Amino acid sequence: MSAPSDGRRAPAEARPLAGLKVLEFSHTIMGPCAGLLFADLGAEVVKVEPAPAGDHTRKLPGFAAGFFAAFNRNKRSIALDLKSEAGRAAAHRLVAQADVVLENYGPGTMERLGCGWEQLRAVNPRLVYLALKGYLAGPYEHRPALDEVVQFQVGLAYMTGPPGRPLRAGASIIDILGAVFGVTAVLAALRERDRTGEGQRVSSALFESAAFLMGSHMAGFAATGTEAPPMPARRGAWGIYDVFRTGGEGELFIGVTSDQQWLRFTEAFGLAALAADERLDTNAKRAKERAWLIPALQEALLAFPQAEAARLCEGCGVSFANVGKPRDLFEDAHLLASGGLLQTAISAMGGGDIYGLPNLPVEFGGGARTTLRRQPPRMGEHSLEVLSEAGFSAHEIAALQATGAVVAHAA
Repeated sequence: MSAPSDGRRAPAEARPLAGLKVLEFSHTIMGPCAGLLFADLGAEVVKVEPAPAGDHTRKLPGFAAGFFAAFNRNKRSIALDLKSEAGRAAAHRLVAQADVVLENYGPGTMERLGCGWEQLRAVNPRLVYLALKGYLAGPYEHRPALDEVVQFQVGLAYMTGPPGRPLRAGASIIDILGAVFGVTAVLAALRERDRTGEGQRVSSALFESAAFLMGSHMAGFAATGTEAPPMPARRGAWGIYDVFRTGGEGELFIGVTSDQQWLRFTEAFGLAALAADERLDTNAKRAKERAWLIPALQEALLAFPQAEAARLCEGCGVSFANVGKPRDLFEDAHLLASGGLLQTAISAMGGGDIYGLPNLPVEFGGGARTTLRRQPPRMGEHSLEVLSEAGFSAHEIAALQATGAVVAHAA
């Protein structure tokens, strides 16, 4: 799946958060994704894994087998046993030099391990502490939560599936959105620290992130008194906004969203009769005629192979997309040419096959992109390095290893 070198450009590297020190206590997606955002943006992120087993995400099967590789590049790993007094003391020494701690463990877990906000602010008053949880403060705050749970809770699953068949979205969008909101809160808190000199605890949560996505549907109900139906049953705003089968194999989504686009579309595809039909000369009219218009367009598009139909849509300035699968992105021409894929080792145990995984979807001045500086780490790969940089002597490090408070693995 490696991409050909032809056509690629190497954008300048963007590291706007260089110098920021982050300690990440996390697992699965929400916390690691927040750490990934910091790391890709240039911060020094140290993933603190529980010794001796490490992040359990490394060993997840099936659908979750790619979690670790996807969300842990550009980080270093140290393995500490926070259940031991020596491990907690080592963590506190690291915290004393950190700007940010982030965690996404269950309610009360970090406090039981001696690394909650009140415990760590005593070590470092300038610390910004990001707690990524299922729920913000309120009646639900002690509940465990999952991405899929809150998708059902807020109505996202109801809106995604056809009527009577609620369906979760096809990616862990709430975990990722919660991470983005959490990082946003940290950056705001760091800006405030610039003024006050003091850190603070900030938090982001799955439930509130999912609820935020429902805001437009809530506003629509408030404005009209009518509940929006699930997306597969919605009454669309556009006359042509559909998936069409094309000649041979393949499907194409086509969206004709203006009257000017309609004229260009019908000319490009040789649909003169439809262009001249007064029943179709405005979008509002086309929306009323969908019962026969969409089947007529479907019949016409069967005469065009998918690639030709896509070329004609692009040529006439109409929005379109092939109906793709995630695996197609490995070979996507745009991503390959723009620094949009980072060649990442997939094995959660270190090493492994290299595949292009999506870069952060941002650019900085002059088109600079974030880059891959470190492959996802082995558990404890940087334990000795991180401790040494924090001022631990060789004797202290050896003592921590002897008791199992620290685990180190060779690169």
